Amino acid sequence: MTAADPPPSRYDGRMPYRQCGKSGVKLPLLSLGCWHNFGGDTPSSEQTDMIKTSFDGGITHFDLANNYGPPYGSAEHNVGKILKDLPRDELLVSSKAGYDMWHGPYGQGGSRKHLLASLDQSLKRTNLEYFDIFYSHCFDSNVPLEETLTALDTAVKQGKALYVGISSYSTKQTKEAVEACKNLNLVVPIIHQPNYSMLNRWVEQDLLDLCGDQGLGVIAFCPLFQGLLSDKYLDGIPPNCRFSLPLSPLRKNEVNEQNLRVIRELNNLAHAREQTLAQMSLSWVLRHKGVSSALMGASSVEQIRENLQAVKNLEFSQEEEMQIDRIVSKINLPKSLWAGD
Repeated sequence: MTAADPPPSRYDGRMPYRQCGKSGVKLPLLSLGCWHNFGGDTPSSEQTDMIKTSFDGGITHFDLANNYGPPYGSAEHNVGKILKDLPRDELLVSSKAGYDMWHGPYGQGGSRKHLLASLDQSLKRTNLEYFDIFYSHCFDSNVPLEETLTALDTAVKQGKALYVGISSYSTKQTKEAVEACKNLNLVVPIIHQPNYSMLNRWVEQDLLDLCGDQGLGVIAFCPLFQGLLSDKYLDGIPPNCRFSLPLSPLRKNEVNEQNLRVIRELNNLAHAREQTLAQMSLSWVLRHKGVSSALMGASSVEQIRENLQAVKNLEFSQEEEMQIDRIVSKINLPKSLWAGD
């Protein structure tokens, strides 16, 4: 295919794209997060269909990490096998390192040893020559920040990543990271990936403003709060819930009757907007122009097709904003979620 050929239908305008901070990268408003449902020994037909349905819908960004699965590494392996059948230059593939991955003192953290070894392992698993974005998955207080940032800089200089990012850094840590990169003449991160949803709004305190001022894009993970902001829990706790998953913000004691009443109220508001609760939750995150993209997870093609419709209605009236604030104020969740701890 050449530029003179008619563009594929995935670029027919259904999926808007936003500039990622001050970089030249444009992200689809919805990206596919491969944290869950892409593990296993081999890619399943459902996994393949989810990736291809996403791409057909204009989702060009696929987000991974070295320990996504389960088991660890399997999501990179499976998604890499699926992506090889798609045009690489139309894709933006990211991965991360920092959380526990293998045994021993070098299997996690922000050290140069861990990050660069992880990068090589992830490229091998995905069978890619480079990642479009490689992240420091989490801040490591036991490693000098300059060491972590220098490792990210090396990834770019070695041609193994085009851009770098940070994830789950506090506002203070983000500011220090950007300043250190500029002072040391290192590659500056183009993106921050924080946990952000109606139920976890700590980024609104000052992180969104800081990223805007410093030219970083923002891509929100867990915008559906691990499924709580969907119709999954409207009738109570469904079977086969993943309450025990590592890094999951959702715990069984948080799916209580008080919180379910809050979710049902939000669901009623979503229906008044002619959206599902999941669609409204994605739209709500994206209402802020400083958010470049929202990472949606999915366990079925049907979920992806439904959530793709969220980009059709990103406007919220002042009354709707006030209703959401009033409803969400009754949620019973740890205060640390609101403080960015």
